[in-house]
Amino acid sequence: MHPAIEDYALIGDEQTAALVGRDGSVDWLCLPRFDSAACFAKLLGDKDNGHWRIAPKGAKGPCTRRAYRPDTLVLDTEWETDEGTVRVTDLMPQRERAPDLVRIVEGVSGRVTVRSTIRLRFDYGSIIPWMRRSDGHRIAIAGPDSVWLRSEPEVHTWGEDFGTHSEFTVAEGEKVAFVLTWHPSHEPRPPLVDPYEALSSSVVDWRRWASHCRYDGPYRDTVVRSLITLKALSYAPTGGIVAAATTSLPEDVGGVRNWDYRYCWLRDSTLTLGVLLSAGYHKEAEAWRNWLLRAVAGDPADLQIMYGLAGERRLPEFELPWLAGHAGSAPVRIGNGAVTQLQLDVYGEVMDSLYLARRSGLSPKPHMWAMQRALLKFLRSAWRQPDEGLWEVRGGRRHFVHSKVMVWVAADRAVRTLEEHPELSGDLDAWRELRDEVHREVCEKGYDPGRNTFTQYYGSRGLDAALLLIPRVGFLPPDDSRVIGTVDAVRAELGHGGFVRRYDVEDGPVDGLPGGEGVFLACSFWLADALHMTGRTQEARQLFERLVGLTNDVGLLAEEYDPVAGCQLGNFPQAFSHIGLVNTALVLSEGDQAG
Repeated sequence: MHPAIEDYALIGDEQTAALVGRDGSVDWLCLPRFDSAACFAKLLGDKDNGHWRIAPKGAKGPCTRRAYRPDTLVLDTEWETDEGTVRVTDLMPQRERAPDLVRIVEGVSGRVTVRSTIRLRFDYGSIIPWMRRSDGHRIAIAGPDSVWLRSEPEVHTWGEDFGTHSEFTVAEGEKVAFVLTWHPSHEPRPPLVDPYEALSSSVVDWRRWASHCRYDGPYRDTVVRSLITLKALSYAPTGGIVAAATTSLPEDVGGVRNWDYRYCWLRDSTLTLGVLLSAGYHKEAEAWRNWLLRAVAGDPADLQIMYGLAGERRLPEFELPWLAGHAGSAPVRIGNGAVTQLQLDVYGEVMDSLYLARRSGLSPKPHMWAMQRALLKFLRSAWRQPDEGLWEVRGGRRHFVHSKVMVWVAADRAVRTLEEHPELSGDLDAWRELRDEVHREVCEKGYDPGRNTFTQYYGSRGLDAALLLIPRVGFLPPDDSRVIGTVDAVRAELGHGGFVRRYDVEDGPVDGLPGGEGVFLACSFWLADALHMTGRTQEARQLFERLVGLTNDVGLLAEEYDPVAGCQLGNFPQAFSHIGLVNTALVLSEGDQAG
């Protein structure tokens, strides 16, 4: 059977990441960046699409236990066998030039024979490289890619079935370290990394970073694990944060809802910034703000919903027919066609993020206010257009209520900025007028008085979990009867298994896609926040604890969850979900302190 999404753990070096299964197999690794082609793609195919398994000889199933070393991204996987116990430690050290994957095998007790099988397949599992030996290395080359594999001490390797194999025995205290290093094939081999020094420095570096976390509540371990995951999904050279480390993990097993999430979205930039600042990570918050400013620079009419790791704009979507998809969920997509959609909400997200950055004391940027004024100028003429909305629907544009609410946010944050900083220039009266006009229209056209709830789009009866954000962004106060009614309606109509779906996917004309999907974890955290804001903190805490219970054995969350099958769905691990987790923990902690 294909491993489940929750069977994987993440390791990474803040420029790319690998997924390691419970069986000791690295089934996903893109080199040298998150959005590069994978050299291990078994996650979306089979063993012939590339993987690297290290496990006791003859072991068929999962390990006995595994865990991250506390407050690190260093993974220990152990097997207990009839011969003894063996541990494999996996990590990707912070790189100087080239990315390294380090795997250290250690005998814990007895004498255990271990088997390593590595099948390198460049270009998402489609290219078998040419293999050769040199100075104790196995070298794989194909086109622009070159990988060097070595072991310390050196163990015998042989080629078989288009893979590289080794077999060795470790007794208690004995170690064998493997290092896999990628570099461009036209360049000389990069300097060798000492695997044991890399392990030691990685543990120290991660623990030093984790120690800055300001949260000290009852969920600290869970919060720190989520923050480490967000750090691992950050692209250190630019400060961008990818939505997930993977592409095409299904939202509907066997279906077509499979998307590439290895890019940076604007849709939750404010919450990302707020989480980083509140948790004590000022440096990362500033790096994210700076990435945002660079990415959105240009004509406001060209603002995109997502960008590449360095702010790239062209992310063309295509399919890989040679990959069967995770659990047979095809197609496998690279790139994301939603990049060309119009989503008015992102203007509000950008304005809100920059407003928060200014209020939080992040270093000022001289061009920031001019850029914000340009965004408002565009919105004044464009806000009446229908758009594809927050969820990137492919069924045509509509007047989505959440999009209009975020237009209001954009105008409101511009007004507040001028009121708080009179030294800045801007058309205060026009922005107030825009804010008031949008507010009136949303309350008239986006609200169903008969049901006492806001709706997904003007004239619809459907709901949208994004409506839960109305009190958080300040569009209406939490005690407004329309807010309370909307929260109750979303919970009743979009609830499933105690959690929340984004919207009704069975409304085909809106979604434009066949099949279903699971409950959306970020939206379920939004529900917890909304319950807390509307005075139902005990219910909020109960929901939060159920959500925390959905994390896998090493504390990771995908995008969605199937309450019936009891499994995670969608790309993994998902920044959106972990941001929601940290934010709700912080919100509940603030409530405890206030109480």
